[in-house]
Amino acid sequence: METPEHIRRQRIVGGDLALDLLNTENGPALGLPEEDALHGYDDVVAWAHYVGDLSESQADRLVRLARRHPALARAVFEHTLETRRSLYALFSAVAQGSLPPDGAMAELQRNEAEALAHARLVAAGDRYTWEWRDDDLGRPLWPVIHAAATLLTVGPLDRVKGCATCRFHFIDESKNRSRRWCSMEDCGKADKMRNYVTRRAAARSSALGEPLA
Repeated sequence: METPEHIRRQRIVGGDLALDLLNTENGPALGLPEEDALHGYDDVVAWAHYVGDLSESQADRLVRLARRHPALARAVFEHTLETRRSLYALFSAVAQGSLPPDGAMAELQRNEAEALAHARLVAAGDRYTWEWRDDDLGRPLWPVIHAAATLLTVGPLDRVKGCATCRFHFIDESKNRSRRWCSMEDCGKADKMRNYVTRRAAARSSALGEPLA
């Protein structure tokens, strides 16, 4: 399938499939969302293909299936948005060192049980892994839910962070756990520039004896 431009503009910086879903909604850190990459079921499929969760043939099959069952596709889309809101509440609390809301935990538990009902264990080298049914419209969301449950139970939960500038969340894989931004090239550079401008303005005001605004 052809990936829409607004999906290709998505920065995949979460380091975990569940966090990447949270990051489809942008806005200021700890503020309300201002931009959403997901506008319908086709966008959910396109995003799942873009992040490598679906093959091209799987994505095309789901889009065709959605055409035959538009009401169900709409319901899955709404469920995706509800899941994203719930996971945002859960992992933003984790990133701030707080206990996740009980409601978000209970919803993840219910969703994980439903997701695993659509999977089976298959051999993958010297271990086993989950293989998801690809003949159901819920297919793009199940691995996301399972990734969220795995991150919560296996970790590395202590490395989940929120960007200092935007709403994005990520796994901090730096050695000293000092990463502050979802991306140094975007939020990091913008934040450093703002701080530089603020310092320059403060220095000029001090030199002129003017009070800061």
